Amino acid sequence: MSGRNDGQKGSGVWNALGRTLVRDPAAQLFEALIIAALLISSVGIASAQIAPSGGPSSPNTQMPTLTQIYDQVDTGAESAVQSGFVGPSGGPTTTTMQSLNDIMGILPEADPTNCAITDDVLAPQTFWGLCSGAGWGLLTGTATGGGGGAAAATGQNVCYNAAGTVISCTGTGQDGEYQLGATASPRFTDNSDGTVTDNVSGLIWLKNANCYGTRNWQTALNDSNALASGSCGLTDSSVAGDWRLPNVRELASLVDYQTNPAPTLPTGHPFTSVVSNGYWSSTSYVLSPSLAWYVGFVNGSVSIFNKSNLLYVWPVR
Repeated sequence: MSGRNDGQKGSGVWNALGRTLVRDPAAQLFEALIIAALLISSVGIASAQIAPSGGPSSPNTQMPTLTQIYDQVDTGAESAVQSGFVGPSGGPTTTTMQSLNDIMGILPEADPTNCAITDDVLAPQTFWGLCSGAGWGLLTGTATGGGGGAAAATGQNVCYNAAGTVISCTGTGQDGEYQLGATASPRFTDNSDGTVTDNVSGLIWLKNANCYGTRNWQTALNDSNALASGSCGLTDSSVAGDWRLPNVRELASLVDYQTNPAPTLPTGHPFTSVVSNGYWSSTSYVLSPSLAWYVGFVNGSVSIFNKSNLLYVWPVR
């Protein structure tokens, strides 16, 4: 007996105990050459596919460090990516950079209960949304003013005593001490299309503050509602129905209570033809609805007037 249990199989013999293929030496050499050729070929293909087109200083191989990623997430600080390989500044036991766990620890988490949506934020302000899905990430607000944001600051930065003498604001509790309210710099943006955006409220005002002259209250409403591009210097593609007469709080938000002489608007405003007189609001006086509220830009006063009387018109959208 030769010890073979099932005879020749290719160029080797199967051993009945270990089922190990015992190859002919010539066959083993041939197979080794084939495997080596395949390995060399595959390495060449792989290197051609993944090798960078340049060395350590090539833009194709540059990438930020973990510390740079951490700093940008944590503070918004941006830094140039590495232009070459840089070794650690200390040994294996020395902390030289942030870890992935550090970065994960400062990343924002979804907050579906309190997260803001684009309608909550005035356009064109950007914010990081914490809602899931489409509400996550860097977003741009779409609210167009008249929203529930903080009231505009009055602009008053001086304090007075009961006799009207200027005094130090410290400890007075006056408006000039606290100067509370929303502010923006610049306060207004001239959109170069006949409109001006209030960067505090987000409201868009007609740049020409005296396009219509004086009107009674109902006519002021009608004229504002009918305003469209092509009238009053507008080239903004607006159509009838886009514009309206402002309510009394919107109109009064334009007043700067530190400005003197009139008109009482923030210094450097871009509006034209502002009259130091009364402008209608769309708000009726509830105790006597034949009256409506108006704002006087001669001194910033807010008062009521009979709707049949004549005042100026300042549309908004």
